[in-house]
Amino acid sequence: MDQKELRNWEAKCTQEEPPKCKACCPLHVDGREFCRLLAAGQIDKAWAVLCKTMPFPSVTARICGGDCQKDCLREQKGGGIELAALERFTAENAKRTPVIRALPPRGKNIAVFGAHLSGLAAAWDLGKKGFIIKLFCKSKYEGYAELPAESITEEIFEKELNQLGKMNVTFVEDSSLAPDAVLAALEEFDAVFADPASCDSAALGLSEVNETTLETEKEFLFASPTGKEKSAIELIALGRKGTLSIERKLQNASLTAGRDRDAPFETRLFTNISKVEPVEPVEIPADGYSLELAREEAERCLLCECMECVNNCVYLKEFKSYPKAYARQMYNNASIVMGTRMANTLINSCMLCGLCEKVCPENFAMQDLCIEARQDLVDKGHMPPSAHEFALRDMDFADSTACAVVKHQPGTTQSKQVFFPGCQLSASDPGAIERTYEYLCSNLDGGTGLILRCCGAPADWGGQKEMFNRKMESLKQDWESLDKPQIIAACPSCIESLRKGLPEAEITSLWSVLSADPEKLTKPAGIELLSLQDPCSARANHRLMNDVRLLLSSLDVIFDEPELTGTHTECCGFGGLLANANEPLSAKAAQRRAEHLDHDGVTYCVMCRDMLSKAGKRCRHILDILFPGDSSDPAGRIAPGYSARRENRVRLKEGLLRNIWDEQPEPRNDYESVNVKFTEEASAMMEKRRILISDVQKTLHAMKNLKQVLENTETGHKLVQYRPVTVTYWVEYEMDGEAYLVHRVWSHRMRVLGGVS
Repeated sequence: MDQKELRNWEAKCTQEEPPKCKACCPLHVDGREFCRLLAAGQIDKAWAVLCKTMPFPSVTARICGGDCQKDCLREQKGGGIELAALERFTAENAKRTPVIRALPPRGKNIAVFGAHLSGLAAAWDLGKKGFIIKLFCKSKYEGYAELPAESITEEIFEKELNQLGKMNVTFVEDSSLAPDAVLAALEEFDAVFADPASCDSAALGLSEVNETTLETEKEFLFASPTGKEKSAIELIALGRKGTLSIERKLQNASLTAGRDRDAPFETRLFTNISKVEPVEPVEIPADGYSLELAREEAERCLLCECMECVNNCVYLKEFKSYPKAYARQMYNNASIVMGTRMANTLINSCMLCGLCEKVCPENFAMQDLCIEARQDLVDKGHMPPSAHEFALRDMDFADSTACAVVKHQPGTTQSKQVFFPGCQLSASDPGAIERTYEYLCSNLDGGTGLILRCCGAPADWGGQKEMFNRKMESLKQDWESLDKPQIIAACPSCIESLRKGLPEAEITSLWSVLSADPEKLTKPAGIELLSLQDPCSARANHRLMNDVRLLLSSLDVIFDEPELTGTHTECCGFGGLLANANEPLSAKAAQRRAEHLDHDGVTYCVMCRDMLSKAGKRCRHILDILFPGDSSDPAGRIAPGYSARRENRVRLKEGLLRNIWDEQPEPRNDYESVNVKFTEEASAMMEKRRILISDVQKTLHAMKNLKQVLENTETGHKLVQYRPVTVTYWVEYEMDGEAYLVHRVWSHRMRVLGGVS
């Protein structure tokens, strides 16, 4: 990602856009932050927000007309926030005003003609920026006449004028404001700002004042435009606009670039108020708010922000920021050798589910950003091996001769269609595959083949483009060996992956096939109301989601749906290899989704079923309803562990070869004959660290060739280590008769160097 791409990503996220109150205010006062502090009772800090933005705040805060109130989002839910009244309250009740200091002198002298509000505002802002100001006027009280008499006392006005004297501003009263004096000042000063309310605008030839920059026909002469009558706040804003133009002019910068937001503008910030309850404004007493009433009114502020994606995604919320900031982190991470642990974890923890894109008003696709970053890490050789190593090895195992099957239906030599159940269904519930395949063979014409293997999704999710392409090329060869049949896929993730990597194939879902002829299915009995869980990988597959609903309805299965469902469904925590890269966050995602299902769940993704089961949620796979097995409580079936999942795949292939194709499976590996038992502690460690029984068996089987076996002389336990692939394993054991009793196991994804020098 280069800087241009980063800017494009940043532009899609509106979280840093200002709230409506700030955008429509001529002075861009941050009403949101002001209300947040005032609601917390922090009057002085709320007052500091006004002092930071407003010229002569003791005056400006008291004369604000609150024009932003009509644009406030709260206006649609009870009435806009009474910001004007709250500003007056803080001006009158703040105990401490922050010290307003001017920047160090910049060596530039500016003349300001006129002490009306725009001239005073220009002098305030210019002086604060470090310019040396001489303010020529008939009287420094000229601006007082433009103020509502009932709002500002002469004492308050005098106090703010005195502050100007501390900010590089010198008043020159009883001055000539004639045109020749103004024009002569151009020879003496670096720039001039003239207020037509005090000067003879016609004689100055100021009719051609540029509305955007306040430039006149005379270079370095700027002035407020004449004509349209303006409010006090608008006049103050003109002085600020003149300040910005003068500063740019003296820096030889463009006077027009990036000035579209000087005046009030439309913010892009989106704030969802669909669930906000209406609350009426607090009535303003004749003598103004008390602290209690001011806080109550400030609490009505919605503190506008977007955060739609963060509020709906456990992943985005986990890292305590929002997509625009995450894009910057990923951009910076790409320039660091090996990256940083935090940024790499951020990149690899996305579920790639796409919910963010659906809820974002600007369609910010965090999943696209993350997969691009993963691919970049892989291409540069910076991807941490621990992130996806287990998932990629598991994928290879599913494609190995121990598990993979590519065959025509028994008794046929061609396949009109082929059943592709996916590697996770065979790992979780192999019996469901046997029963489903039997049904398809009996009810579909033309021969139904079978392909047992992985669709390559782990490689795709892991950013391993070359590995994914190799997997798909291998899968393509298997498909072509069956004469390119239609693929009937049971897993929504498989459908996505196959359509991406095998676009020439005709791919349909198992649920579409079954829903086309529901009369052949047996209606279940005794199933109570269920909650439907749509897998996130089905989000864009409307045909698939509709067919599942039609299928359940045709079986008289009654179900409801959570708030986030269909195209807005939540991920179960398995997607994007999250469980491999960040298992605690994966568990959070599963728990969150489980809590959003009101009844026992039903889903058509086996990993959704298993993840919800791990989170304590009773859940059925739809095949439990269509082709039930022997279990009396399929919704309560415990998700198998990692070793059991591998064993399920192997036994599925062995059973299919024997029972359907009348073939003998290949002999198992020698290490599988190692007799091993585990303590509860060892079993828990293995599941947590993704250490398989076969990994322990390989380590113990290789022991005869190992040079070192450590022994604990107190317990008699022995410790051996072995590195069969990319992971080093340690096994602590003792002999229990003919079996190895394993007490504890460890694994590290690093190379352990042996030998002693």
